[in-house]
Amino acid sequence: QVQLVESGGGLAQPGGSLRLSCAASGFTFSNYVMSWARQAPGKGLEWVSSIYSTGRDTFYADSVKGRFTISRDNAKNTLFLQMNSLKPEDAARYFCVKDWGASSATTGQGTQVTVSS
Repeated sequence: QVQLVESGGGLAQPGGSLRLSCAASGFTFSNYVMSWARQAPGKGLEWVSSIYSTGRDTFYADSVKGRFTISRDNAKNTLFLQMNSLKPEDAARYFCVKDWGASSATTGQGTQVTVSS
């Protein structure tokens, strides 16, 4: 079955960086658009970024454009999110998502990101 395991979250200071990873299994990773989404306390799930199967095309929410970079390693079935210039409003639980927007969308358990001085 589809399994997505996120890691790399933690505490960062404002202006700091974190790199999230998502290990995927149970499906042909290289065939799918993959995404990151986040959920802050009391808020809904917010799309952050997506990357096409080849990795050549990437898309970002305006709130993270220029600060976050999504990438993937299809040989290792792993998705990444490099987060730079972190802001307090970036604090959330971050989820790796297969099939964002589809009824078949699947996420992992998420990894918590805290941004605080």
